Amino acid sequence: MSQEGYDKLVAELREMESVELPRVRDAIAEARDKGDLSENFEYHAAKREQARLLGRIRFKQKILANARVLDMSRLNGSDCVQLLSRVEIMNTANSRKMTYTIVSPHEADLHEGKISIKSPIAQALLGKKVGDNVTVRVPAGTLQLHIESIQL
Repeated sequence: MSQEGYDKLVAELREMESVELPRVRDAIAEARDKGDLSENFEYHAAKREQARLLGRIRFKQKILANARVLDMSRLNGSDCVQLLSRVEIMNTANSRKMTYTIVSPHEADLHEGKISIKSPIAQALLGKKVGDNVTVRVPAGTLQLHIESIQL
């Protein structure tokens, strides 16, 4: 994973542990003070929120525990598509150009142009070079892509 993605996950985890979890615990305490817990909807809702949040915290902790940050300076300046490559491709059917960065699944964000290395498009592009034509099977059908440029 990239350093940027790692730092973002660490920030999200800190936010959950230092802001969201105390807020949920306060909501539980407040609901508990209202009396009978068997019919207290606010208490049960706050407990469900706490369980959901603790699950998300454990998931992020597990990701960070197993994460390896790639040193961009040590990646070889290869001319083929690899993890953390920024690839400009053209859909040959409609001549539409797209630019994607291939990242770990936990960093993927289509709005930022980051696609998971496990996605069908990234899998088809891996190891290919500038000028190659690639056929990709996606849920909507088959795409014919042409690799315009690759940057690290």
